[in-house]
Amino acid sequence: MKGLSFSIEKRDKGYILFTITRNEKRNAINYEVMEGLSEVIKLSTEPGIKALVITGEGEKAFCSGGDLSVFHLLETQQDAYTMLSKMAEILYSLLTLPIPTVALMNGIAVGGGCELAAACDFRLAKKGIKAGFVQGNQAITTGWGGGSILTEKLPHSVAMKILMEADLYPAEFLSSVGFFDMVYEDDHITECEKFLEKFLSKDVSVLQSYKKLWIQKWKASGLQKRIEEEVRNCSILWKSEAHLNYVKSFIHKKLAEKQ
Repeated sequence: MKGLSFSIEKRDKGYILFTITRNEKRNAINYEVMEGLSEVIKLSTEPGIKALVITGEGEKAFCSGGDLSVFHLLETQQDAYTMLSKMAEILYSLLTLPIPTVALMNGIAVGGGCELAAACDFRLAKKGIKAGFVQGNQAITTGWGGGSILTEKLPHSVAMKILMEADLYPAEFLSSVGFFDMVYEDDHITECEKFLEKFLSKDVSVLQSYKKLWIQKWKASGLQKRIEEEVRNCSILWKSEAHLNYVKSFIHKKLAEKQ
């Protein structure tokens, strides 16, 4: 299955590969990518599917977050909330998908790209890439639930440092603190299939039963409610003068680059 911005491929080994195909936009997320993610999450619940892998086209970027050239039109709190909450729902569905999920990070991951990766169970990163929750530099916070998800997956001091510093970190550092599960050097699909080999050899009911342990934990901790609060807080900041000025500066820079 293909769209202009994504592709979905059922692989013979028993997993689905979702690729953001916006290499020219550093695989930034637009509304079509959001729809594609919703579709692949549904497909991943079909019998016989044992894992979902999400990656980006090319070698430059896994995902550079939300496409500001699209989302810059969202100037009010309500407009921002509508978009943010939709993507947050998608990422929560990805987080609670009853099979293992992998972010195959073939290039840089920025902002919302890190939120997408955080929602996956595993993150495999190409050696030499950088990644970071840089939203703080844009006068906003994570708004798709990534901050709340990160608090579930990393020690609080590590998660707080990564979120509040809003910096890009090398793969080696992110591996050392537990955000990356593996750093690879060779072909990304080959390395991913090696990583998943033992998972894919198991009966899907075993994988689902184990994944349920974490899903139950997240539901009991009220994670979805915390994500909703995160979305609301980000939507308030979205309409701030500081963020609107950042967006205007970003768009002006992109227009200047085209001239």
